[in-house]
Amino acid sequence: MTYDRLVCANCAAPVSEGRCPVCRASRQRLQQDGPFSGLNPTALIALIAVLIAALALVAHQTA
Repeated sequence: MTYDRLVCANCAAPVSEGRCPVCRASRQRLQQDGPFSGLNPTALIALIAVLIAALALVAHQTA
């Protein structure tokens, strides 16, 4: 889930706006979660497709 759709329970504003300290802390934490958290969903799907194609190629060469 991306933080642009989350609503803060503290100030009832979107977390992406960072209106209060709770929003800013949540936004900071969500941006630093993992190595693929900076990728948008399209890029992540493309990466998965490339990996599947590479695995299929390796499986075809070994058979």
